[in-house]
Amino acid sequence: MRKTLDLLYTSAAALAALFMVGLLAMVLLSILGRQLHFNIPGIDAYAGYLMAGAGFLALAHTLKRGEHIRVTLVLQTLPPAAQRWLERWAMAAAALLALLFAWYSVRLAWQSFDFHDISTGNDATPLWMPQLSMALGAIVFAVASLDELVIEWRGRPAKAVETEALRHE
Repeated sequence: MRKTLDLLYTSAAALAALFMVGLLAMVLLSILGRQLHFNIPGIDAYAGYLMAGAGFLALAHTLKRGEHIRVTLVLQTLPPAAQRWLERWAMAAAALLALLFAWYSVRLAWQSFDFHDISTGNDATPLWMPQLSMALGAIVFAVASLDELVIEWRGRPAKAVETEALRHE
């Protein structure tokens, strides 16, 4: 099961990387269009869609690598037993919020599909298409959050890599 979950997180991260390459292509095409006096309708909107998709698809991989921002000021002052329970509470709250986020993201994409909602730009893109990447990223993030909650409850705390402090200023 661990290999399957890790493959899911890595695949979502790889898809996020592809979205970033697509974003780069859109930005370069937009710059080239301005320099050579041609216009591609909706290119700014597509760049935005790709940026949002990349961000959402990378959430789970970032969480699993311990790269999300954590405020440990209060946690450090507590005794070990209290730290453990606060970690469990925080992971449970995060998992619940991630599940709600996934639910409403999927719901939004479904409603956009159902109502034939299109973008207001001149490209008239069906909005369910870019919202699908958001929903997929939110679902994978919810799975990763539940995974971290299970790890925490089993007694193997989900800690960031010890070199984390070296990467921050």
